[in-house]
Amino acid sequence: MLPKSVQAGPCVEGVCEYRLQNGMRVLLFADASKPTVTVNLVYGVGSLHENYGETGMAHLLEHLMFKGTPKHPDIPGEMQQRGVDKNATTSLDRTNYFASFPANDDTLDWLLGLEADRMLNSKVAKADLDSEMTVVRNEMEAGDNNPVGVLMKRMRSVAFDWHNYANMPIGARSDVENVPIGNLQAFYRTWYQPDNAMLIIAGRIDSTQALARVAAHFAPLKKPARIMPAFHTVEPVQDGEREVTVRRSSELSLIAASYHVPALAQADSAPLSVLGNVLGDNPNGRLYKALQEPKLVAFAGASGETLRDPGLFTLVAALPKEGDPGKAEAELLKQAEAIAASPVTEAEVAAAKQRIGNAIEKRASDVNAMAMALSEYQAAGDWRLLFVQRDTIDGVTASDVNRVAAAYLKPQNRTIGRFVPTATPDRALIPAAPAVASLVDGYKGRAAVAAGEAFEPSLDNIAARTESFVIGDGLRVSLLPKRNRGQTVILDASFRFADEPSITGRSYAGSWVGPMLMTGSERMDRGQIAARFDALNTQAQVSGGAQGAAIRLNGKRETLLEALRLAADVLRHPAFPADQFEQLRLQAITGLEFQRNEPGTLASMALSQYFDPWPIGHPLHVESIDQSLARLKAITVEDIRAYHQAFYGSSVGEIAVVGDFDPVAMKAELQALFADWKAPHAYAPISTHYREVAARHERFSTPDKPNAVLLARQNVSINLADADFPALNIAIGILGGDPLKARLGERIRQKEGLSYNIGAGLSADESRQGRDDNGSISIQAIAAPENMAKLEAALREELARLLADGITAQELRDAVAEKKVAREQSRAADAAIAGLLGDHLYYGRDMRFEAQRDAAYQALTVEQVNAAIRKHLKPEQLSVFVAGDFK
Repeated sequence: MLPKSVQAGPCVEGVCEYRLQNGMRVLLFADASKPTVTVNLVYGVGSLHENYGETGMAHLLEHLMFKGTPKHPDIPGEMQQRGVDKNATTSLDRTNYFASFPANDDTLDWLLGLEADRMLNSKVAKADLDSEMTVVRNEMEAGDNNPVGVLMKRMRSVAFDWHNYANMPIGARSDVENVPIGNLQAFYRTWYQPDNAMLIIAGRIDSTQALARVAAHFAPLKKPARIMPAFHTVEPVQDGEREVTVRRSSELSLIAASYHVPALAQADSAPLSVLGNVLGDNPNGRLYKALQEPKLVAFAGASGETLRDPGLFTLVAALPKEGDPGKAEAELLKQAEAIAASPVTEAEVAAAKQRIGNAIEKRASDVNAMAMALSEYQAAGDWRLLFVQRDTIDGVTASDVNRVAAAYLKPQNRTIGRFVPTATPDRALIPAAPAVASLVDGYKGRAAVAAGEAFEPSLDNIAARTESFVIGDGLRVSLLPKRNRGQTVILDASFRFADEPSITGRSYAGSWVGPMLMTGSERMDRGQIAARFDALNTQAQVSGGAQGAAIRLNGKRETLLEALRLAADVLRHPAFPADQFEQLRLQAITGLEFQRNEPGTLASMALSQYFDPWPIGHPLHVESIDQSLARLKAITVEDIRAYHQAFYGSSVGEIAVVGDFDPVAMKAELQALFADWKAPHAYAPISTHYREVAARHERFSTPDKPNAVLLARQNVSINLADADFPALNIAIGILGGDPLKARLGERIRQKEGLSYNIGAGLSADESRQGRDDNGSISIQAIAAPENMAKLEAALREELARLLADGITAQELRDAVAEKKVAREQSRAADAAIAGLLGDHLYYGRDMRFEAQRDAAYQALTVEQVNAAIRKHLKPEQLSVFVAGDFK
């Protein structure tokens, strides 16, 4: 029986819609295979709905929605106490508020009550606007440090004449700084109403009980009397090439081209999606082969927007410092606009559809990802478009792809940075989208993905279900087979070799082995390897370094062993192709040159070099950009090949497999693939120890960078296994863990509005034997350059307050509760469990270590935490490095 105020709507592949009498829509997607719940409340309002002088209002309101209601005055704090992982985002068409937590009926009920309350009762107060405006402005400044983001924003504003898609959600600085509180309150009252909202609940839920809770909290909300504002602006057909040039301080050169394309609901959206993959895939896409392989550019990609109204299809390329922009631009436009001369083939379409299909299948196996994706399709017209689009893509042909390329990727529909008068315009008519109902009414969808077991990721259950053993003379293995939704499985393998004396002076070549492994083997080239993993529906990573190599597989039960064989072949028999190395070298050089004037890079590198105790040639030595460039230009493929031959092996290490697989077959495969490949030099870890470093303050100038960066560090003698590690870890979390609720965030972001992002962290050393203790406390923050002095002063005041007064009992209770939930939540994902099992294999631990650590956190007292603060925190030893445009 449905609650009295609820009406059932359509169900598609396990996703069911319900409607309340006040107009609110609800989607439920129950899946017991993961012990988590995601709640995603989507409002049909974004930057599209903003008026003149009010750009950025939807995003600004998103921030203020965390400032509280009369009933919930401290939303971040209340969420922290319950261990709720929360965030919110604003896009062109919608704003969503999402939260994830371990499945718990009380937490779900509380969260639904909170969302119902702040839908209508948020304070949206002038005082909060005054402080949060500067936070949002700092977020804007951080975005303006990014050359790609700046270029895309400028291009969008030029590509659209009248439609509000010309404006990014962050808004105009002057609008954000000057918006009247009355305007913001009116915007809130108009759009934050039940008839403009869809509530999505996914995960381990009882649908009947969840629906009853939804009705209890949301049904009493009255449907507003106001009529929803309607928008009638239609972007006119573009009548010629357009140009925009951005000149800002940066070492990175970019070329991009955007073309108007139809809305998601229009039939051409599906072949355009396939076209984006055909062009933009790396390494099998056309842009990669035409621009990256000949080293015209360091990177190139392509993708199309899927929105409620017609949007943009964009190609972008990043050039190396010595690149030729004219040649790169000409080839980029040729690949987009001359497809008729080299039509897309059925083979290309099939490969693109397979890659898209793999991604869709991965998403369907993850209810949390589905909860987020459904909100995007709802914003584009209706959540069922997710399934309609998938089915439509399945039917796309090469003829469809070539047709849409010819229809939309044409010069007079382009924005690239050039305006050229044309005697005979060749305009692209953007067809109107049909009524969404004609696409989704009566749609039934496919059979739902097979659900897995309701696995309980408790420490005892993980331990009971895991089999651990040793293969050969040092390959430690843990296997945890279980039935997963979609028959997914994670394999995490780490192989270890070499010691400090053997690799000193040679480790740089070792750092290049890993990036080269996937570029080609003795049997396959890079494209063939990528295509084969795609065919096996496996996300694969084969990597390596100076003292280790790794295989990471996210695959399916039926193809895992074949994917593992392929990965092992890639690891053992790499070809190290010279042309691929030159591509990677070019990308690395371009990246290093770009970083020269980036505030974060300058401050981070300088700080790391100041704290670096290792001599030149040591594997752990920190190099400058110039040193890295010199080494990069000097290294050869022969150096890399020789390192692989001299050091690599797989007989020592750790392998963890978690998910849907056959353990008997897995054991035999691991034995056959890895046990006999012995490294020439036995593995020995490099010991690291605490070193006191005197405090230092450095300031670097980065002209034309509107966002400044602060990085601070103090070394501490701490090991993860130390008795006082939990206490110190909790203390640093209280200082700077949560960006909204920790002391630094609450004062510097929430109260004073100086920074969009500030936090602190503790890095503890670990060792298999003895006690390595090279730990550190670090603090990072961003701010406008003119606010950096205020930020640093506030930071030092908070450090002094923590040292003098310690923490409170309430802070300890909240932090321990948050830590408990975070540790439980971390075990909800198979990849995290695999990582945990791998760590245990390496350090000789088991789940008793985790249980003892959980108990240690729960038993902490205020006195213990304060004692750890007094022992380890030394503000007088804190080094602070800042970089920005300090005029």
